[in-house]
Amino acid sequence: QVQLVESGGGLVQPGGSLRLSCTTSGNIFSMSTMGWYRQAPGKQRELVASINSDGSINYGDSVKGRFTISRDNAKSSVYLQMNSLKPEDTAVYYCNARKVLRINNKEIYNLWGQGTQVTVSS
Repeated sequence: QVQLVESGGGLVQPGGSLRLSCTTSGNIFSMSTMGWYRQAPGKQRELVASINSDGSINYGDSVKGRFTISRDNAKSSVYLQMNSLKPEDTAVYYCNARKVLRINNKEIYNLWGQGTQVTVSS
């Protein structure tokens, strides 16, 4: 069974930085779109950033210019470098692995990690 395991969350002061990591088991990583999502209390889960198997990247508007997503296929890992953190970045951050067939838009899988807490506070 494929598992996604996040690490790197914690407490940081406003303006600080954190780096999240997500490692997947199994052999799906290289073919997957990997993403980071977050969910704050009382709010819906939202996309933070995603990176496709071809390396193309998409960011949520609220993190553009501050966060950077990257992937290492050899390590089956995806990373989220978060800089200039703000209190509104406080949330549980989830790693996601997804595969959709382009030919018919059929979702093959959509997998989630357990989440890691990021708290930005002075």
